[in-house]
Amino acid sequence: MPTLEESCLIGRGNEKVEIIKLISNKDLQHFHVISLWGMGGIGKTTLVTDIYQSQEISSMFDKRACVTVMRPFNSATLLQSLIMQFRDKNEDKNETDLRKCLEGRRYLLVLDDLWSRVEWDAIKEYLPETAASCVIVTTREENIAKQCSKNKRNIYRVNHLGPNDACALFTKKVFKETINLDGQYPELVEQAKLILKKCKGLPLALVTIGGFLASQPKTGFEWRKLNEHISAELEMNPALEIIKAVLMKSYDGLPYYLKACFLYLSIFPEDQKIARRRLVRRWIAESYSSEVCGKSVEEVLECYFMELLSRSMILPSQQSIHSRKGIDSCHVHDLIREIAISKAMEENLAFTLEEGCSLNNQGMVCHLAVSSNWKGDQCDFENIVDLSCVRSLTVFGNWRPFYISGKMRLLRVLDLEGEWDLVDHHLQHIGKLVHLRYLSLRGHHTIFHLPNSLGNLRQLHTLDISGTSIIKLPRTIIKLEKMEHILASGTGDAGSHIDADKQSLMLPLCSAYCCVACCTRRILENELDLDDSAQLNRRDICTMFCCNILPYFVAGRNPGGVEVPRGIWKLKALHTLRTVDVSVGKAVLQDIKKLTRLRKLGLTGINKRNGQELCSAISRLNSLESLSLQSHGETGLSVCLDGLSSPSENLQSLKLIGNLVKLPEWIQGLKNLVKLKLDGSRISEHDAAIQVLGSLPNLATLHLLDNSFVGEEVRFSFCQEAFPSLKVLQLDCIGNLKLVGFEEGAAPKLELLHYSKLRSNPSVGLFCGLPHLPSLKNFMLNRRDWRDTKLVEDLRGQLAENKNGPVLKSYSTPYVRKSLFFRRVHLAQNGRRE
Repeated sequence: MPTLEESCLIGRGNEKVEIIKLISNKDLQHFHVISLWGMGGIGKTTLVTDIYQSQEISSMFDKRACVTVMRPFNSATLLQSLIMQFRDKNEDKNETDLRKCLEGRRYLLVLDDLWSRVEWDAIKEYLPETAASCVIVTTREENIAKQCSKNKRNIYRVNHLGPNDACALFTKKVFKETINLDGQYPELVEQAKLILKKCKGLPLALVTIGGFLASQPKTGFEWRKLNEHISAELEMNPALEIIKAVLMKSYDGLPYYLKACFLYLSIFPEDQKIARRRLVRRWIAESYSSEVCGKSVEEVLECYFMELLSRSMILPSQQSIHSRKGIDSCHVHDLIREIAISKAMEENLAFTLEEGCSLNNQGMVCHLAVSSNWKGDQCDFENIVDLSCVRSLTVFGNWRPFYISGKMRLLRVLDLEGEWDLVDHHLQHIGKLVHLRYLSLRGHHTIFHLPNSLGNLRQLHTLDISGTSIIKLPRTIIKLEKMEHILASGTGDAGSHIDADKQSLMLPLCSAYCCVACCTRRILENELDLDDSAQLNRRDICTMFCCNILPYFVAGRNPGGVEVPRGIWKLKALHTLRTVDVSVGKAVLQDIKKLTRLRKLGLTGINKRNGQELCSAISRLNSLESLSLQSHGETGLSVCLDGLSSPSENLQSLKLIGNLVKLPEWIQGLKNLVKLKLDGSRISEHDAAIQVLGSLPNLATLHLLDNSFVGEEVRFSFCQEAFPSLKVLQLDCIGNLKLVGFEEGAAPKLELLHYSKLRSNPSVGLFCGLPHLPSLKNFMLNRRDWRDTKLVEDLRGQLAENKNGPVLKSYSTPYVRKSLFFRRVHLAQNGRRE
């Protein structure tokens, strides 16, 4: 049976040193428990065994024992094994009391592979808490690690090996030494990269696959054969079966309610980042849970997501600075994904149409996914699976109009999120899918209009049209009384505003495009990057110009918002409504005032005329947890929020985009506020504003963006005891920023600092006090600012003085794609050409 001994000195040196420090910490003269956790096969056993056997540790304790917790768990057998290891040679061989063996002795105990809190409780009651004694626990679950180690400092996550260490371990196993493949075996490099990608730093897989290849001919042909049939090899090759056996233990250990949620992940492609909200809302549509003990279905399923993370069945792919929960997306390790696919197909749960897939009839399949590389036709599509049984359809590209079929009578989820060739007339039959609960068109800037037949979807819970060119929802949407989430934000530049003066200048341009649209369909298709399978018809073009572009242009609409019909108040179940353009009239605010169950609300088009109605509406929404307000005029929000005494006391997230001049007084009363974003606020009272924000007890994320603060010299002073809960701080393009200073004791929990500079900002001396931030982990500097070598050197010098060892990293601003119309309008506004 393969072991992981080869990995103990490759890529684990730092972990070994850190854990030995925890064990030998002189400050811990009391009994303490250290927990190591991570996914199966990550190398926890190898690491802890190497530490246990080290000379440095063995001399520190009077007695030592190391035991693997066997399945099924038997506390009597485990205790007997511990007594045999702890008992001295001269002690009574009949001694069966573990406490007596250890009383008054400093001991070290390693409990490897703990699976439940019950197991820990059963063992712990027999362990005397002798001073300076230590128990080391390894487990696959974070929750168990927290149960064993009450002190956060003693919980250690064992991570995957980095690319260099993974390559070194793999080549050492294959060739018995660490070699440079590029120089010695160039024909193997490409295949080795594919193997390393599949293993993704998992030592068990690296060692096992490397051991298998060590006995095979070192040729590109043999390695390619393994890569092409890796799924079958993991299933049938005795030399590789341990990989699946170890990982299957994690799946088998899942409670029944998590197994279905985990297998659902087989729908998504390899290396796909899966947004937490997208996944949770799809689970809701699939009825994967119900309300439990007063918790809503969404709250329960959010807990399921976090539990899968805790069990390392999914991995966090991004700890976003924009997420209140810290983790906004996940991905699945390739080998874990293989298990999900295998089990899902076994149970006829999910099937993916992809290049090379079998055209044999698959029969009943609940969840159908279409890969971007599938080239089949309508006949293939309808013959491969029984469409009448399909409950979810997810398309990842290569759109074909026949994917939306009237035969899908039970379809609950239609997820078309992406940036491929979907146009308006492809949705003409959407109204036939009467059981649909989740519909996503996110990212399709070529969608301008939703059909009136949307009103037939009486079961719809979630409508996601973010990133489309839709600026108006159909009147029939007010029939959808079960709707809970409407997510809309246009592809226009939210930072630009079409004012009245520029409208007149743009009329000739719009007229010209109308003419082109009517006469030359092909030109538009080229402009929109559409392929031959997604041709625009005459109705698409008329809709685009008559129902979208011209109204947007003539009315001076606010980019990034949608117009909702009168009567939206009838959707009493709404929890999320964003982003609504309220510039079209006051009636919409009267409707929104009646949506008392709203938790998340986003509004744009706020101005002097509707400010009073806005304040009245917000004051009535007592369940609000997230509020986003945007105004793009010169006055902005400065006089629009004066009539608001205070938003909901439950408010956790607040975004204010537009001119404020000064902070609203009610902000200081938001004791539950977790996240605040200010953009274009033009606040001049720097010290007073920072003092108010610093007193908010739960503020964890603060984004100060373009022109949020203005003045000849902008200075931020983070005083002692200010910002007690702040974890993320973003300072992006604040002009004339001269100082960001942290006193000792300020922002004690700050972990992540984002910064993007302007030319007016100094390179040296801008930041001071970085060594005083005890929790700082990362300083993220915009990639373009790395050319400022003085700034980089100054930051590195300060971070080097910080005892927590924070790292300076780069980030780039994400690219947001705009539609043809919005792109050209905004370029023309700024006097530029493509």
